[in-house]
Amino acid sequence: MDVTNRTTGLTLFNCSVDFSYRFTYYQITYSIIFICGLASNSRALWHLWHMPPTLTSTAIYMVNLAIVDLFFMVSLPLRIYYYYNRSHSSTWSPGSVFCQLTFTLKYMSMYGGIFFLACIGLDRYFAVTHATPRQPLRARNARSVSTMIWLLVLALSLSLPFLQYITFHNGERTDVPCQLDPSLGHHQTFILVALGLVQVAFLLPTILLLFSYCSILNVLSRMPHRAKFRQQRTLSLIYCVLSVFLLCFAPYHVNLLFYTLSHTGLVLSCTLATIVSALHPVVLSLASVNCCLNPLVYYCSSGGANRETSSSRSSQ
Repeated sequence: MDVTNRTTGLTLFNCSVDFSYRFTYYQITYSIIFICGLASNSRALWHLWHMPPTLTSTAIYMVNLAIVDLFFMVSLPLRIYYYYNRSHSSTWSPGSVFCQLTFTLKYMSMYGGIFFLACIGLDRYFAVTHATPRQPLRARNARSVSTMIWLLVLALSLSLPFLQYITFHNGERTDVPCQLDPSLGHHQTFILVALGLVQVAFLLPTILLLFSYCSILNVLSRMPHRAKFRQQRTLSLIYCVLSVFLLCFAPYHVNLLFYTLSHTGLVLSCTLATIVSALHPVVLSLASVNCCLNPLVYYCSSGGANRETSSSRSSQ
């Protein structure tokens, strides 16, 4: 949920918060992220294209993660244009369809990335702790899970614009903003419902990922040294995925929680409102940096994925 306010400043319960710089800041940071992400993901996609035709379960999740990043790369120029337009005008001129397309792609890329990163962690957990299912079965399961994730992400991405549509078209407003605005107190219920959706969409994969990480560490601690050494790539992969979560997604969702609570007036603290408003552009940019870091996941897991493909071929 991108909760950019429509004005260059904000006055909450006698607390003046100025964050007029954010539109220019977004244009600069998203341009840099677009260039870096395009370069890193192009190389990663080239690497995935040349992988063996028999994809492992991990490789299937990586391919889907690459597609998610592609959606994100498509959305970035649209979002740069959106913030450029907002920095020169207080209205959104290209129309509601363009607006919804821009931020639907953003929601799909962010939460699709979160879900598929969590799936990679879970896949490594099953590979280490449950060695019985053969790779073809795990690959079929990965395709089924990926299909369900796309349906879930699509439902989440469309539900947020739908909430925004209900919020404003059932009211008396005629100047419908492009995004949900948490400072509109008379639409507080819809804002909080949207907040709950995105928080659950982040917390559930995070819990699953932490569970996978702790379980893998527990199993590896009981392995002999030689077997433990063979699982170092699995540990590197889990560390990489956890780093992306902690650096990119956790700050954004924690700040979003307090940002929304303060701007809806549920938490009356001028200090909190000032801090979270200042941090919001920064953490939103950090959440977008994940498209530049996801190729690291491909490289951390590529050796293990190729090794699993070789072992599955030899066992057939």
